[in-house]
Amino acid sequence: MSLSSLSPLPKQPSLRETITNTLRAAIVTGEMAPNEVYSAPALSKRFGVSATPVREAMLDLISEGLVAPEPNKGFRVTAISDDDLDDLTSLRLLIEPRATRSVVNLIPTEDLPMLRGLADRIIESSQHSDLTEYVQADTKFHLTLMGYTGNQRLVALVSSLRSQTRLFGLTTLVQKGLLPASAAEHHELIELIEQRDEDAVEELMARHIGHVRGIWAAPTP
Repeated sequence: MSLSSLSPLPKQPSLRETITNTLRAAIVTGEMAPNEVYSAPALSKRFGVSATPVREAMLDLISEGLVAPEPNKGFRVTAISDDDLDDLTSLRLLIEPRATRSVVNLIPTEDLPMLRGLADRIIESSQHSDLTEYVQADTKFHLTLMGYTGNQRLVALVSSLRSQTRLFGLTTLVQKGLLPASAAEHHELIELIEQRDEDAVEELMARHIGHVRGIWAAPTP
């Protein structure tokens, strides 16, 4: 029997990776509040797992600067200032719009359905008010686009900048039913890529990232 027709199975994320991604998204959206201390045993009960993969996930988040250890207590979520957010957004605006423009003519037409599927996942999570899934899907979409540059250092840098960003305003958008409209920009971006419109793609990506300090930012009290 020939096995030549069998293709490798997609890599499944480990439990540690799954927990890390979930916790990272919770920090980005503010579900895990800045300066709050969370213990591995308490989080492990919520996940229904042992404390070991939670502690391992926290080590990953420490290396990203998202949490800091609190001896005999747990892990404190790192706070971030408005100035830090401004700096992060400025860096992303310098990198992502231009990088996305550079891949417009590199993305194969046959890859567009895959990208639309990623955009659908963002839309669906926004409709279900699932902010953790929304952030994970959004990250997957944008890092996939960055991957077409073939520059893994750039992908890693954008990933780091995105994980350090805070999007506390997403909760307000959910409450007002406005998040799906914002999420729809991902489909608009794919349409512009399909048209190979470099100028429009770059402009839309800049506007999209600008939401970090606009409608996605923490609501004004």
